[in-house]
Amino acid sequence: MAATKTMPITGDPQADRLLMTDPLALLLGMLLDQQVPMEWAFRGPAALKNRLGDGFDAAAIAAMDPEDLVAVFCEKPALHRYPAAMARRAHELCGFLVDHYHGDAAAVWRNVRSGDELYRRLRELPGYGEEKSKIFMAILAKRMGKRPAGWEEAAAPFSDATPRSVADIDSPESLVKVREFKKAMKAKGKSKAG
Repeated sequence: MAATKTMPITGDPQADRLLMTDPLALLLGMLLDQQVPMEWAFRGPAALKNRLGDGFDAAAIAAMDPEDLVAVFCEKPALHRYPAAMARRAHELCGFLVDHYHGDAAAVWRNVRSGDELYRRLRELPGYGEEKSKIFMAILAKRMGKRPAGWEEAAAPFSDATPRSVADIDSPESLVKVREFKKAMKAKGKSKAG
């Protein structure tokens, strides 16, 4: 699959565009992608940006009192099924970005030379486990053309052509295919990794 700078997942073109133009939005969308539909998770950054305005950057979020961020996440409509827990994770992620990358979310993957190094960096992020890190690597490669040497092995199986994750969504049709794959895997009691 050729890299395309699109990920039409949210049903809102402005929210989709934010994911591809703001690295923090993309990291937060992936962070929120658990225990809620993909569309809801990846719409979260745009909703958060609307609520925070100019305060939508890692340094400003990290500087907030965590409970103030919880209040923002809990405003109706809530940004997640578990808004308080996810707000605290988002706060922790932003603090990590400030401490390790001067608040520059794209620095996590900028100038990375190997898939193993990119995987290591992603795994260090609060809230990013093995599968989430591999899926994010696949998003960077498939949607944004960021492909350090060995990324396919480091991101496997999410680097293959099977429509199994958000990284494979480049059209409404591919969104349907990813949903079908996930439904089939769930029915078999398996994860997206198959």
